[in-house]
Parts: sequence; C-alpha cells; structure tokens
Amino acid sequence: MRTRLDHWGLPESVRDTAQLVVSELVTNAVLHTRSDRVVCWLVSQGRGVRVEVTDQGPGMAPRVPRQASSEAEGGRGLMLLDSLAVRWGVIPPGHVSGCTVWAEIHP
Repeated sequence: MRTRLDHWGLPESVRDTAQLVVSELVTNAVLHTRSDRVVCWLVSQGRGVRVEVTDQGPGMAPRVPRQASSEAEGGRGLMLLDSLAVRWGVIPPGHVSGCTVWAEIHP
C-alpha cells in the first residue's frame, strides 16, 4: 500500500493517515467477521486517496463513533476513523455477502 501511495506522489500526511486507516479497517474485518478473504482498494483522488476495505461479513448496523472507557482495550476504531477521514461510510452487502467500509483522506 505504501509503495502505491508513494508512486502517486501523495503528501506524507495523506500516506501516513491512509496507512493507519487501512490498518484499522483490515483489523476490524479480521476481528469482527468470519471472512476467508479481506480486500483493500486504493483509489487516487488527486492529492488524496479513497480507501475501501471489503470483507465477507454480514455488514454493520448503523454506527456512530463512541467514547471507549479508559480501561477498554478496543472500541476506539470508529472514533479514530471519524477524526482521520474527511468522510467515511459503509456500503452494506448487496446480492452477495460482504460489507465495504470506505474512507476518503485528503491533506
């Protein structure tokens, strides 16, 4: 992923943020679904990038970022995504199983 973003000549802040967002979304897909396969797409948007991570899960109920307790080991992912991305959302499963979470990252 980093090589592709470097090739596109994106600003370092966008590359760093995209790397963090991809890590979070892939980790969520692995931990919260029973997917045999997780796919990540990167789409150049000028000086920004759109990240899409698709798993084989049943999708997410509408969610909003929430404050996790200070003792919690997890539960901060959507709050992190909300603060890093210009905008983000979920494409629910259509005729096939799978859910796509996307985020747009710009300088």
